[in-house]
Amino acid sequence: MAYRSFSFIPALSNHLLSDRFTQIDNLFSRLTGENPVTDTPAYNLLQKDKEHYEMTVSVPGYTQDELDVSLLNNHLTIMGKVQGEENKATETTEKETGVKWFHCGIKKTNFSLSFNLEHKIHIQDSHLDNGLLTLRFTCELPQEEKPQKISIGLKNRSSRTLEHNKD
Repeated sequence: MAYRSFSFIPALSNHLLSDRFTQIDNLFSRLTGENPVTDTPAYNLLQKDKEHYEMTVSVPGYTQDELDVSLLNNHLTIMGKVQGEENKATETTEKETGVKWFHCGIKKTNFSLSFNLEHKIHIQDSHLDNGLLTLRFTCELPQEEKPQKISIGLKNRSSRTLEHNKD
């Protein structure tokens, strides 16, 4: 399970290097039979306005019952659990249903995404539509963390000035 820190500061990444890592990961996965590290769903994070944000996770083929979104101690977890073996393209499914698979490119496997949220992030709602899980949240700064404007007053010109004499 990969843990990610959830921040509004974009991460600097070298896309060429990350694409090469994905290719190497997929190659070793094919050789060893293990699931690739990069099998976690893709997600987008966008800022709607100053306080409102939205995360969209790509979960094609998952139903509402197969997805679990939980928040515990500022730790957001999004899990997908495949119920049954309905996505396996095998000869037994062809014999049972009469359906013959030529290519199965949409993988539906168990996954888990985890994010550590800052204390000021509050999840408003989530919904699933056309294979996209959308979470809406706000970033509310506490009053003590907001910048404060301090007014600058003028020195009272009518005040008396004491002078010191050396006599």
